[in-house]
Amino acid sequence: MARYTGPSWKLSRRLGISLSGTGKELEKRPYAPGQHGPNQRKKISEYGTQLQEKQKLRHMFGVNERQFRRIFNDAGKMPGIHGENFMILLESRLDNLVYRLGLARTRRAARQLVNHGHITVDGGRVDIPSYRVKPGQTISVREKSRNLDIVKEAVESNDFVPGYLTFNADSLEGTYTRFPERSELPAEITEALIVEFYSR
Repeated sequence: MARYTGPSWKLSRRLGISLSGTGKELEKRPYAPGQHGPNQRKKISEYGTQLQEKQKLRHMFGVNERQFRRIFNDAGKMPGIHGENFMILLESRLDNLVYRLGLARTRRAARQLVNHGHITVDGGRVDIPSYRVKPGQTISVREKSRNLDIVKEAVESNDFVPGYLTFNADSLEGTYTRFPERSELPAEITEALIVEFYSR
């Protein structure tokens, strides 16, 4: 199945979280889309709760089901807690780290920057959004792409860089210094439900 290209605001309202990270989707209408959105009283089963949690995380990172399952399996081979390892591997994707550094306003925009070859890792051009960055590697914007308006605007509007990254706004260069801790990862996700979903 190809990645989701439909209306992201409608999907955000369906899942009850802001997929863009801006929170704008839920400001006016913080309920599910559709005719009965505000008045829905449907009780969700245990399976439904687990599925919804999985879909939240999958759509948050813009990953298709096959990729998502593969990353989940990779996380199971690592020492430590399966759910936390899974979220750390998702957080280590190149498109996500470009977004976290503030080089793009949304993960979708970050994915496009990587796809179009504007991003380098340790000086070499990488155009694969799912590229897994290792701690110690440096992410930067290509010399030719540093004057892009989309990058300038994103850097100017960004006022927070997570503790596991260092960023130099002048050189548009950041380093993935270490794996993130659970407290630095999305709090609205209950990863234990995702582990339960795949362990059925």
